[in-house]
Amino acid sequence: MNKNIVILAAVVLLIGVIGAAFLFLQKPPVQQAPPSQQQPSQPSQPTQPSQPQQPTQPSQPTQPTQPSGVTLYVITRHEQTIQDLTRRMFLNSNVAKKYNIVNIVFLPVNAEQWPEYIKNAVSKGRGIDVAWGGGPTLFNLIDEQGLIEPVDESKIPEFSLVKQELAKIPKTIAGAPTYKVGNDGLIHWIGASISSFGFTVNKDLLSKYGLPMPKKWSDLGNPIYAKNLPAVPLVGTADPTMSTSNTRMFEIILQAYGWDAGWKALTLLAANAKIYSGSSDVRDAVIRGDIAVGTTIDFYGYTAQQQNPACLYIIPNGESIVNADPIAVLKGASHPREAAVFVAWVLNETGGQLVWLDPNINRLPINPKVFDTPQGAQRPDLKKALEDVQNAGGINFNETLSSLWVTAVVDYFKATLVDAHDDLQPVWAQIAQAYLNGKITKDQFNKLVDSLTAPIIFTDPLTKKKTTFTIDYAINISNQLANNPSIYQDLMNQWREGARQRYLNTQSLLKQMTGS
Repeated sequence: MNKNIVILAAVVLLIGVIGAAFLFLQKPPVQQAPPSQQQPSQPSQPTQPSQPQQPTQPSQPTQPTQPSGVTLYVITRHEQTIQDLTRRMFLNSNVAKKYNIVNIVFLPVNAEQWPEYIKNAVSKGRGIDVAWGGGPTLFNLIDEQGLIEPVDESKIPEFSLVKQELAKIPKTIAGAPTYKVGNDGLIHWIGASISSFGFTVNKDLLSKYGLPMPKKWSDLGNPIYAKNLPAVPLVGTADPTMSTSNTRMFEIILQAYGWDAGWKALTLLAANAKIYSGSSDVRDAVIRGDIAVGTTIDFYGYTAQQQNPACLYIIPNGESIVNADPIAVLKGASHPREAAVFVAWVLNETGGQLVWLDPNINRLPINPKVFDTPQGAQRPDLKKALEDVQNAGGINFNETLSSLWVTAVVDYFKATLVDAHDDLQPVWAQIAQAYLNGKITKDQFNKLVDSLTAPIIFTDPLTKKKTTFTIDYAINISNQLANNPSIYQDLMNQWREGARQRYLNTQSLLKQMTGS
């Protein structure tokens, strides 16, 4: 009995051992689980949360890898060619590297928008650094509004560099000041280049149409230039709301000829002309031969001469002026020290003054030392042009008067001579051609011109009285036009419609004279 029990137990034990061995042999080898399946690595001890993920010591607040550098913002009236060359030359200069200036952003804003644009930038904490180009009238305007930072080393030490460059510049050129001193006795802006004003002719086109070479502003209103109108305008000028240089020319004409005679000359000039949106368009039209003569600032004329030998720039003898075209640091500049450094570089003969010598730019430099450089020695034409400008007779231009009337002059020109141009030119063409073809006498022609250019009568929105656009009215209404939209719109509508009616009335007078 006991023996049987022992044998049975032995058999059971043997079967258990064999079964266990069988199971062991059938079990796959233990594999290392992938990280996502690993036995929670000791309950996923958040890998000791990277030491509570010590924000990787925010890369030491993402240290801007040695400050990312300074970007200067420059509001300007200069064209793209000047902007591109200036940016390239300045950013490659030692002074830009020294002050860690890595970019320049140019802001090509229309002149009438400058004051508000500059103020808005300051109010948002992003003050514009430098104003450059646009003429003395524009800079005097923003200076009167307190938007220019005077040159004061006690506030901005780098202004000492500006003064070093100023010492190389003549105080006047052809009687025009090269910088402005404010009532505080400090310098407010400095000319970076020199400008004269005149017109550029295409001699080939003058010859083709048998036209005389113009010598004075009034020549551009000669009826001979109207003989192919309206199909082929042979004169070109620019909308003053889009061109500060043409604005300056129109003001020169008003001061050279007097208010009434000046507006007559401007009306006839516009009547003969195709009116372009910008001054560079006028220049390009002369170069291409689209027009025979166009009103241009000097360096556009010099560029035309470079690009087309048939072109010639003319300064009206005794009827023009020379301007220093300013540069200044602005109040509230985001980078005042770097802004002052840029101004000094622009004035330096081995820096920004070289920009003007580029064959695609051709401006007259303010610093005569640039002609002592190797680059300057290659531009004897510009050196001679500078000497010619200094010797040319001109008018005593009243900058104070200009600043008082300029807004009204621009708006009145725009309303009566640009907006109403589609009525003006056809009527003038009929008058000029009737005279040239002997259908009316000289006296009749003069009477029609007087009618065409007569002052417009309109209602002053302030006094509700009838008036005309006199010099006193222009001075008194300029500020309202700039700051009161309802008065601006009222007057623009009245001037535009009044001009159109005047032109149509003159056309009726011509029909009475000719019987047709």
